[in-house]
Amino acid sequence: MSSAPGLPAQRPGLGVLLIVLTALCFATMDNLIRKLGPVVPVLLILTARYAFQAVSMGLWLAFSRQHRLRSAHPRFQLLRGSLLLATSAMSFWGVQFMPVPEFTAINMLTPVLVTLLAAWLLKESVTPLRWVLVAGGFLGALVVMRPGSGLFGWAVLFPLLGACTYASFQVLTSRLAALENPFTTHFWTGAVGTAILLPVVAFSGIDVPGVLAAAAPSTLALVLAIGFLGTAGHLLLILALGMAPAASLMPFMYAQIAAAALLGWLMFGQLPDFWAWVGMAIVSVCGAASVWLNLRGASAQARRADAPVAADTMAD
Repeated sequence: MSSAPGLPAQRPGLGVLLIVLTALCFATMDNLIRKLGPVVPVLLILTARYAFQAVSMGLWLAFSRQHRLRSAHPRFQLLRGSLLLATSAMSFWGVQFMPVPEFTAINMLTPVLVTLLAAWLLKESVTPLRWVLVAGGFLGALVVMRPGSGLFGWAVLFPLLGACTYASFQVLTSRLAALENPFTTHFWTGAVGTAILLPVVAFSGIDVPGVLAAAAPSTLALVLAIGFLGTAGHLLLILALGMAPAASLMPFMYAQIAAAALLGWLMFGQLPDFWAWVGMAIVSVCGAASVWLNLRGASAQARRADAPVAADTMAD
């Protein structure tokens, strides 16, 4: 069946492949951040990640005839970029204190938190099934965290706060994403993050020239790789959502948990224990189901094509 005039052809198989590659990009980036954290100040890694996105997307848009650099809604871009930066900050520092798979699983409570925020702030009706998924997602997170066990302690605040900021980001984006071209928004996400971080770096006391001079070429290459993976991951997500409906693709983002576990084993020799796997499975099932219900409901309500930047499941 051919697609409607003016819309990209639907290729669900390729869409699924791109989503899995997106998850692999984010899982690889998180493990590289954990690896570089003891060597390079995390603040510099975070700044490099956003600066890479701002520069690369700025060049893309500057030479593109289909997309524009200027934003028609700068206040939306500022708030959206700030929320995503806060989420990334929680991730970049959080993986220094927690294994990446467990961190990823807790952070992926975002879809169930979106349900809560939609009910509270937007007064949306929430079905009993969605409330069951909300409860199930939090139960899975508790199994991963096991409060009182002393496994992670205060470090669990990083993924929990990250999930909260990203849920706020999701609610904002789902309401306003259609106002901007997703590639323009992708540039402004990097630009806003960079504009906020550069003054912080300047007043942080970090000897940036000294750090760069002391770093091995391989270390600097990995810092650039983190910027590339973060930028490419979101671009792959945008492209994937042009291939198939978001509701059919987003559950595959939960492959990020498995990818994070595999890479954690390869890079650090660490694997989650039995109960962590159980909790991650619960979070994945409830989160994927919540994503599907949220996107299906939004599509039915708005009666418009899915907006790529509104469908992110994970942000880094």
